[in-house]
Amino acid sequence: MANLMTFLLSLPLFFFFLLFTTLLPPATCSTNQTDQLSLLAIKSSLQDPQGALSSWNQTLPLCSWRGIQCRRNRVVTLTLSSLGIFGNLSPHIGNLSLLTNITLNNNSLQGQIPPQITLLTKLRFLDFSNNSFMGELPKNLSQCPNLVQLAFSRNFISGTIPNELGFLPKLQHISFSRNRFSGFIPSSIGNITTLQRLSLGSCRLAGEIPESLGRLHRLEFLQLSENSFTGSIPHALFNISRIEYFDVSHNSLEGVIPSTIGVTLPSLGALLLEQNHFSGPIPNSISNASLIEWLILSFNYFTGPIPNLESLTLLQNFLLISNLIEDDMSFISSLTNSTNLEWFDVSKNMLSGSLPESLANLSIHINMFYIQKNHIHGNIPVDIGNLGNLQMVDMSHNLLDGPIPMSMSKLSNLQSLRMRRNRFRGELPSMFGNMTVLSRFQLDGNELSGNVPSSLGNCTKLLELDLSENKFTGLIPREIMRLSSLSIVLNLSHNALEGSIPSEIGSFRNLVALDLSSNRLSGVIPTSLSSCISLQWLYLDKNLLHGEIPEGMSTLMGLRELDLARNNLSGLIPSFLGSLKLQKLNLSFNRLQGEIPTRGVFTNRSSIFLDGNLGLCGGIEELVFPPCKGVESSKEKLSTLWKILIPILVVGGLCIVILVFFKYKKLQENACPFVDTIVVQPFMRFSYADLVKATNGFSESNVLGFGRFGSVYKAILDDDNDTTVAVKVLNLDVKGASKTFMAECRALGGIRHRNLVKLVSVCDTVDFKGNDFKALVYEFKVNGSLDKWLHNNEEESGEDFKSLSIIQRLNIALDIAQGIEYLHFGSGSSIIHGDLKPSNIILDHDMIACVGDFGLAKVVSNILPSSCESNTSSIGIKGTVGYIPPEYGLLCSVSMLGDIYSFGIIILEMFTNKRPTDNLFGGEANLHRYVSSNLPHRLVEIIDPKLGKGALKMEFIVRVLNIGVSCSKENPRDRMPINLVVNELAGILAQCMN
Repeated sequence: MANLMTFLLSLPLFFFFLLFTTLLPPATCSTNQTDQLSLLAIKSSLQDPQGALSSWNQTLPLCSWRGIQCRRNRVVTLTLSSLGIFGNLSPHIGNLSLLTNITLNNNSLQGQIPPQITLLTKLRFLDFSNNSFMGELPKNLSQCPNLVQLAFSRNFISGTIPNELGFLPKLQHISFSRNRFSGFIPSSIGNITTLQRLSLGSCRLAGEIPESLGRLHRLEFLQLSENSFTGSIPHALFNISRIEYFDVSHNSLEGVIPSTIGVTLPSLGALLLEQNHFSGPIPNSISNASLIEWLILSFNYFTGPIPNLESLTLLQNFLLISNLIEDDMSFISSLTNSTNLEWFDVSKNMLSGSLPESLANLSIHINMFYIQKNHIHGNIPVDIGNLGNLQMVDMSHNLLDGPIPMSMSKLSNLQSLRMRRNRFRGELPSMFGNMTVLSRFQLDGNELSGNVPSSLGNCTKLLELDLSENKFTGLIPREIMRLSSLSIVLNLSHNALEGSIPSEIGSFRNLVALDLSSNRLSGVIPTSLSSCISLQWLYLDKNLLHGEIPEGMSTLMGLRELDLARNNLSGLIPSFLGSLKLQKLNLSFNRLQGEIPTRGVFTNRSSIFLDGNLGLCGGIEELVFPPCKGVESSKEKLSTLWKILIPILVVGGLCIVILVFFKYKKLQENACPFVDTIVVQPFMRFSYADLVKATNGFSESNVLGFGRFGSVYKAILDDDNDTTVAVKVLNLDVKGASKTFMAECRALGGIRHRNLVKLVSVCDTVDFKGNDFKALVYEFKVNGSLDKWLHNNEEESGEDFKSLSIIQRLNIALDIAQGIEYLHFGSGSSIIHGDLKPSNIILDHDMIACVGDFGLAKVVSNILPSSCESNTSSIGIKGTVGYIPPEYGLLCSVSMLGDIYSFGIIILEMFTNKRPTDNLFGGEANLHRYVSSNLPHRLVEIIDPKLGKGALKMEFIVRVLNIGVSCSKENPRDRMPINLVVNELAGILAQCMN
């Protein structure tokens, strides 16, 4: 006891009071001094990299501290929104006995929510949204009877939603979206008759929606989207007359919508039912809901006709995609009163009939009009040009016919026009050249005739032009071949075009696909084709071309498929074709002669087609062409080669035996020594044999991906839980692989964050042959990389990746930003990642994003935020093309601002679905300039088309793209600081979810 008293007396007065108050039960804490000490205790448990809490000190009056409001010198409000603080929330929060408002949203607070919160009986507003809290909600929240608002959205809160919430008599707002709850909605929620807002979107809830919710007669906002709810919507919910926002989208709900919905929900402003199993007719009474702005019924099984909508004068978005609606198109006339209509989409139904002339009387604000994949016939109304704000039109895959009306040329704001696979006939009006902002123009699969208008050369924004499978005649206009903007496809195939290929073809430096096949083109292949360095698919087959294959085509290093079949080409097959990475080469039925090359694509019988060239010889045996005279056979070459190789192999074998002998003792240990000077955290131990077993002998079926310095395998550990991990095996034959191993160990050895991939173990040993072996073992993230979610080709990969919603993309963007913020400021040393890109962003089961692959990471103590000086330790141009900041190319030292640049590019890629290396960008163009030059007025043109499904909130996309543009500015000093990025994204997400 004497020793304890001596220790206490030696403490400074502040720490004595702090220790004293921790020993007191919260009920005794009732003074201003107690409030001060409690707040200082709260501060001591937090990390504050921005110094937001610097005013919290004993030299300033308590009530002047940042985020503090007092009444009668006692703390009543604690507001610390968007300050970049992280750490655990101290239980001392329970000592602030007069608190009525706690607002800590948009930070990185973690750990469990202190149960002492329930001691704050005067509490009215509690907002912990957009943090990293985990564990269950505090028990006995019913002890806070004055609670009006509970906001815990976007955390990692698990467990069930407490039944006790039903005993909070004043509760008006419940916002729990984006958490990890389990179980069902407690029926006691129906007892909160004061409730106005119930937000439970993306909470992993299941079961049926409780009938008791029908008793919430004051409910105005209901969000139950993105869960696993089944059954039908309780009928009583459709009788809550105050409901303005009704969102049950993306569930497995079924049943019929009540016929009286428009009468019983007269205040309805948004009805979102998409992605469910609803059936039956769309109720006629919906016309009574005259305040409705969003009517989103897509991806269900609704049948019957579309009701009269003439009273929905405020309607902005009407989406009925992919249902079983059978009706004619006369219902469009009832929408002419909807003067705010912007988005109309009835694609993928069974609609028939013709387009009424009243189509031209729709809202002047309409900018998206989609009717594709129906059975609509007849002509396009002649006055469609009245809809001058149209930006996106898709009428593809219908039975529309007749000439294309001249008035369409007045649609000067049109950016995408798709009318493919119809029966349009006649000439294409030359006035289409007036559409100077047009980027996509598809008219393939019709019966158009006459010349291709040269005026299309005025469409200098065109990215894609497809006029294939029509009856066009005459020459290819040189004006079109000068459109350097074309970067996706130019397809004029299956027409009757004649003459030579214009030499202006060299303007297509950024074009990916060019198809001029099945025409009557003559002359030689122009040498200017060598300038089309971005071409991946080139089809000139079935024409009348002659001459030799030009050597200049050797510059087309990205070419994947080349088809020159059925022409009159002569001469030798150029050897450079064997150096290209071709996946398919068709040279059949020409007049080629001479020896067939034996490199590259010519080694794969299934990838080359050479039939009909009688002068060819040699090649691989499978081609069965006659041998070339005077040329040494392949067997003779092989025999000579063996004579040279046998002595080399003998000497090499002896060297291997000696190497194995000297490494035998190291192999005997068969365990992985740790890099003790680097790794701080305790790690599991694995031998080489363990990893062989876990990966099934490093089987190809377990490969998750390939990187510059090695391969990543899925591995199942032989432990009690059959734990799944990801094992990155370094290819030590690649220069720099060992350095990346050390870099990742240094970067990840002593840090932990929910948005960083966790390093489980390292393995530095030898394999069964005595060769050096290095591997890193990470936590396994089941949803793979962000790159696959953005750019997955389901046909090639065989995997089904659903499109990411706007909410998911915002969440992922915020996750990445928070991971970067922690790397730069959250640990003892600052860490520069150096290679941020979507393939290095890994998603877990809950789609939480984690930054991974620290092979180019650099750990430093102090970094000048915008240094740009020649430095021998610089990473130079290491990294990934497209994501490397421009200053690195000038041998600038790596910096945090370089990571911010890469992050900005990722943001732009996520919301445009365009890689920074897209062939759209060439010369002075890049993804940054592409987005910045089109914001905000051409947003629809640049965003990912997949974001066009559902209740798209354009204003939020503009804001997040502006963040991407700000982060990716050329001058490092102009880039947005990462802490501001986190705050901005958090704010956008919070507003978007609400």
